[in-house]
Amino acid sequence: MKTGMRTLALGALGFLLLAAQPAAAKPGNAGNGEKVYNERCVWCHGEEGDGEGAGGAVAKYLNPPPRDFTSGMFKIKTSPFSEDFPNDADIFRMIRDGMPGSDMPGWKSVLKDEQDIWDLVAYVKTFAELEDEPGKTVDYGTQVASAPESIKKGNKLFHDGARCSECHGEEGKGDAIKKLKGDNGERTWPRNLTKPWMFRGSSDPKDIFTRISTGIPGAQMPSFADPKSKKKLSIEERWHVANYVNSLAKTDKTVRAGNTVVKADKASGDLPADPGDPAWEAATPSTFYLVPQMIYKDRVFKLSNDTITARALYNDKEVAILLEWDDRTKSIPGDKDAMTIADPEMGEDRVAIQLPVAIPEGMKKPYFVKGDAANPVNLWYWGSGTAETPGNVRLGNGTGVDSVEDRDAAAVGLKAKGVYKNGTWRVVMKRPLVTADAKTDIQFEEGRYTPIAFQNWDGSNGEIGSKHTLTTWYWLLLKPAADNTPLIAALILAALVLGVEILWARSAAKRKEA
Repeated sequence: MKTGMRTLALGALGFLLLAAQPAAAKPGNAGNGEKVYNERCVWCHGEEGDGEGAGGAVAKYLNPPPRDFTSGMFKIKTSPFSEDFPNDADIFRMIRDGMPGSDMPGWKSVLKDEQDIWDLVAYVKTFAELEDEPGKTVDYGTQVASAPESIKKGNKLFHDGARCSECHGEEGKGDAIKKLKGDNGERTWPRNLTKPWMFRGSSDPKDIFTRISTGIPGAQMPSFADPKSKKKLSIEERWHVANYVNSLAKTDKTVRAGNTVVKADKASGDLPADPGDPAWEAATPSTFYLVPQMIYKDRVFKLSNDTITARALYNDKEVAILLEWDDRTKSIPGDKDAMTIADPEMGEDRVAIQLPVAIPEGMKKPYFVKGDAANPVNLWYWGSGTAETPGNVRLGNGTGVDSVEDRDAAAVGLKAKGVYKNGTWRVVMKRPLVTADAKTDIQFEEGRYTPIAFQNWDGSNGEIGSKHTLTTWYWLLLKPAADNTPLIAALILAALVLGVEILWARSAAKRKEA
């Protein structure tokens, strides 16, 4: 009986492992694939498969642009670096799972019949007149399990001679001073390795090993299996680097759909004004997606910063909010190094906190883009400054997308400080809980759920004015400090119970004596 159960369990495990891998290649029907393509894919990739969907108009708004299938070049493949083209299973996987961090969606929920995907593979290959597949895969050798010793070796290999840190930065955030371009001349960025959910070929160590081995065709990510490369790595070394990269994931900065509240703990002393103050590590982080502002002119379509993390603390007098976001470039207009990697129109890096002037009752909130006439908002701005001027703090009151009144930040006690280090901005904004004018400023209240939203500008990405990213409304909660009332009540109750028991015991003893 036990043997049968073990066999069944192993069989089930084997099935799950097989289900997680790309299906074995099947013959595709290019004729049916053409029908599926014209219904699902032509809008971005174009009738000729050259990435000129809608006459090329689509590509202007996407980064990276849609793949040009006529080149036969695909970024994510398992065939060796020496092979120009991918295997059919690679194309199948890209269609099925999509490409995180790009506008290519996964189609598995729409094309539920896998044969339709195989038919698409067959048709897509016709654009480059590909007939056979390489039929070869990367030599994986013997996988090295992830362990502290392997990660340590990978760390050294990653940084030796700036092998990987040259582009990916000291902490893997893609912040090295490099202006990279893809095969179509589009601006590309080194991958932020601390955000594994954005890896286009998954963050599993085996997939990372594959990218290190094959490089990324059409991009400036080279192959480290190339024997001609001075930075070549052996199979074992590539596994160490893959394990190190996999270890860089910042899981505390993951967006969790159920988390909609920035929770501010009450501090007993002064609030930290410095972004690097260790006191911030005790504050609970909440991370939210940033999306492009596409509601009114000027719009931004090609975002570069995609998440923002908020922490908050308060005391009897003030509230302080720390904002963190990864930004590959420190955008300082007028700075020579910053200008060399920026888009032609460059602005400051900036961030804004948006709060309602009056905390609304129930779920009602102002319009999420700079408020509305009936429900104005406070806007706290911080900017990185220029080569001639330092970072700055501003205050505005918004009553609509084109209606923001500038105000004196110092007059209401709004302060801010920002620090950029290794690809991350950390900015602290502080303000008194209450001000002299409740009609123009939010008055913070302990225990009240207060709407809060964020806006962000990457100056090197040409984000200026209304060209920025933003979030919808979330909540800020100044958590009431825990008091001793429940404990005192419990102690009183315990004392009463003990007293009753003592009286009962004495009474019972007297009855016994009588």
